[in-house]
Amino acid sequence: METYDFFIQEEGVKSRIDQYLATQLPFSRSRIQKLIEEGYILLDDEETKSNTKLKSGDEIVVEVPEAEEIELRPVDIPLDIVFEDSDIIVINKPKGMVVHPGAGHHDVTLVEGILFHCKDLSGINGALRPGIVHRIDKDTSGLLVIAKNDIAHQHLSAQLVDKSMGRKYEAMVHGIIEHEVATIDAPIGRDPKDRQKMTVTDVNARHAVTHFQVIKRYREFTHVICELETGRTHQIRAHMQYIGFPIVGDPKYSLRNTPDTQGQLLHAYELTLIHPKTHQRMTFTAARPAIFDAFIEECERRSE
Repeated sequence: METYDFFIQEEGVKSRIDQYLATQLPFSRSRIQKLIEEGYILLDDEETKSNTKLKSGDEIVVEVPEAEEIELRPVDIPLDIVFEDSDIIVINKPKGMVVHPGAGHHDVTLVEGILFHCKDLSGINGALRPGIVHRIDKDTSGLLVIAKNDIAHQHLSAQLVDKSMGRKYEAMVHGIIEHEVATIDAPIGRDPKDRQKMTVTDVNARHAVTHFQVIKRYREFTHVICELETGRTHQIRAHMQYIGFPIVGDPKYSLRNTPDTQGQLLHAYELTLIHPKTHQRMTFTAARPAIFDAFIEECERRSE
């Protein structure tokens, strides 16, 4: 890991930290902002924000993680295709599969399977994330849409921004939620104690809103539907932990003992979008995985 150390003198005073570092480092300003967001850039030993103004005597320490060589290759794997035409593919992703390659992930990814299936995908998100409009976590199952061309990608991305794309999840959480419906409106940022986790914080955080409603309460658990208004990394997982009802089986956000659920019981069961070419509003659904159903059946049995 490369490390850079800067002490601010007159030439840097009153500059934004991201602007200043863009003149000092061989990286783009957006890359610097990403490093700040992920906690790799510290100002006087504290995490900071991209728009922080510098003062004389400030110390900036920049740690740049080593880049990992990643090869993207088409791979013939089974795909659960819910819908496909010349513009989009809607996939029901299984639990345990990573959406696209990244540092530390060397298993076959969903993108590699889709590349084998259809060869051409949108290139807007770069060589390692072709066609990817939005993601779901490795151990979350369910629906996501892939763009086959750049026009489709732009339309779908705009729907995420203006919130016309709907995404609903089913989850099992620890504890008994008393409210029938509620909204969690709390900013999410990188956890300063663990860079692989997200947390509710005011430091380098982004606006995040999750709506949820209770389906059924059991002796120790609650079955809920969560609807995303925003789409931050680990949003539902971090938000449910924040209010004291972590998702069952979540290896990062739940410290409570549960049966082996092969990851968190979180399933993206409904996806609503406006087709980029026909402008038709379309809703897709996907049934829960068997291990999710088995957990519900066990909860029902214990409640009798």
